Amino acid sequence: MIFSRQGGGRHAKADNAKAEATKRAAERRTPAEDLPAPARADEPAGGIGPWDVTEAPAGVRLDLGALQVPAVEGVDLRVQADNEGVIQQVMLVRGDSALQLGVFAAPKGEGIWDEVRAEIRKSLFDEGVAAEEAPGDYGVELRARVRTAEGLADLRFVGVDGPRWMVRGLFQGPVAVDPAVAPQLGDCLRGLVVSRGNDAKPVREPLMLRLPKEMAEAAAAGDGTAVAAAAQPMPAADERRKPSPRPRRL
Repeated sequence: MIFSRQGGGRHAKADNAKAEATKRAAERRTPAEDLPAPARADEPAGGIGPWDVTEAPAGVRLDLGALQVPAVEGVDLRVQADNEGVIQQVMLVRGDSALQLGVFAAPKGEGIWDEVRAEIRKSLFDEGVAAEEAPGDYGVELRARVRTAEGLADLRFVGVDGPRWMVRGLFQGPVAVDPAVAPQLGDCLRGLVVSRGNDAKPVREPLMLRLPKEMAEAAAAGDGTAVAAAAQPMPAADERRKPSPRPRRL
């Protein structure tokens, strides 16, 4: 549905000729600031991520396979992985707040967040937890408060449907109630990049997350110490699509 700015009610009883003249005059008086801003050619609709790898802007990120996590100052990245370097959990932490990330396969041309959100809500209800839906930056979110060993904890589930993938973010702690408490975690979600690959996958299957080589080697050593790796600059989508130069024949 298209809404346009037209004359007020005082013109409702004007004859057709007068109404047409008023309309033309109004169009001539339309100031430039009332016109919609042109879309940027280097951004998808909305201008924020998570981004598909085919349209992501350049940035410094840690490559975890299906997810490329942006490097944001003041945010700690914590992962749980097996000895083979396969990641089971990705958590971003800022103070007492955290953002847990998951990425899943989705069908082409159809989002699954609405369905997933309903199932999460039912699961919480079955455990005696009331959850409510609320509007957010990415559409409908799910918010709940659960009881833990440390006391009550706030949760906020966010889902983002992309081309054949869905990112689920779970904000925990104070940021689940007030995003301004830890805006850096929101920056991480907006800068996230998904590299799904072209293989056929069952809907909702978790996409493969792996540690970078140096982190996987440290995990395999099993020394029990914290494992860290530097994030690397990632080229913009148009740079990634450029063909590699042909090698010269010697």
